[in-house]
Amino acid sequence: MSIEIRVPALPESVADATILKWHKKAGDSVQRDETLVELETDKVVLEVPAPETGILAEITVAEGKTVLADALLGKLNAGAISVESAKPINNTKTAAAVVESEPHLSPAVRRAAAEANIKVQDLQGSGKGGRIVKEDLAKTAPVAAGTVTAGLRTEERVPMTRLRAKIAERLVEAQHNAAMLTTFNEINMQAVMDLRNRYKDQFEKTHGVKLGFMSFFTKAIVEALKKFPDVNASIDGTDVIYHGYYDIGIAVSTPRGLVVPIIRNAETLSLADIEKTIGTSAARARDGKLTVEEMTGGTFTITNGGVFGSLMATPIINPPQSGILGMHKIEERPVAENGVVVIRPMMYVALSYDHRIIDGRESVSFLVAVKQFLEDPARMLLAL
Repeated sequence: MSIEIRVPALPESVADATILKWHKKAGDSVQRDETLVELETDKVVLEVPAPETGILAEITVAEGKTVLADALLGKLNAGAISVESAKPINNTKTAAAVVESEPHLSPAVRRAAAEANIKVQDLQGSGKGGRIVKEDLAKTAPVAAGTVTAGLRTEERVPMTRLRAKIAERLVEAQHNAAMLTTFNEINMQAVMDLRNRYKDQFEKTHGVKLGFMSFFTKAIVEALKKFPDVNASIDGTDVIYHGYYDIGIAVSTPRGLVVPIIRNAETLSLADIEKTIGTSAARARDGKLTVEEMTGGTFTITNGGVFGSLMATPIINPPQSGILGMHKIEERPVAENGVVVIRPMMYVALSYDHRIIDGRESVSFLVAVKQFLEDPARMLLAL
């Protein structure tokens, strides 16, 4: 029986998708629910699974082409068996060896490797946990078609990914449509670091997750937003929408670009709940598994350039939100305490905000409140 493989329903506000990668070629055997093709949209990568076990009889749309919802991608002969599958198996390679020879790749790296004809099994990954990243491909990639060579100088023109193009569009939109300003402060991280060092082992043993700084910042920001609701609001035309909940976006860097999964109702979550949610969302983001729903909405965003060594930066707000807080590198610096110069772990923080709705007094006071909550964490427990 021939079954048509079609583009699934696309997320709201997404008009079309690009064929990112076919995992099978015409004539290959496939198993039910095995991923056949990946589609890239402005926001997420969608996987199209095989509806039945059989043979992929036909591919009607090649990689790199743009398709609309319900467009025909190919055809599957359900229940059929390929000639190769019917042959006796004389391969002595173990399943463990097969798994080892096919390292886990992000969709962007997989596509880049395929385009450059690079055998990823021969590469040593330099990413986290030995993961292969684009920089590893660049070390071995041959000069691609379209590359202009002049002596030892090369240039390569490649199209933006859908996600990168969308990021660029939203960043320009934010700068054009918002009266954006940034205010700075610095936080003495000693109290948080002491608290974390004291309880981190017990915390991990009890909750099964490590205690990081992001949960402290999320808690402090929620408490500060309660004091200054304008920072948690958004503009819709000539109306101001005040949100009675706190959905905090956490910016995550992935091989495909920056994505912002949302922690829903952060005001109801414990530090452990926040850490678990961040960990799960970050892993799904790096694997390209986030859904549009997981990235939609949000009333305020946190971004951490400190993990890359940034000492100070001005983050760009994520429309239609009115504020974003940038964390930076913790660095020991001399500071004055009670007339004595001491060395403390200090972090610069930056709040970018929309001046159309947030005045300077509210922005500065909000950032001071965040500082006070983190320098004296008991304030968060006592709601002071």
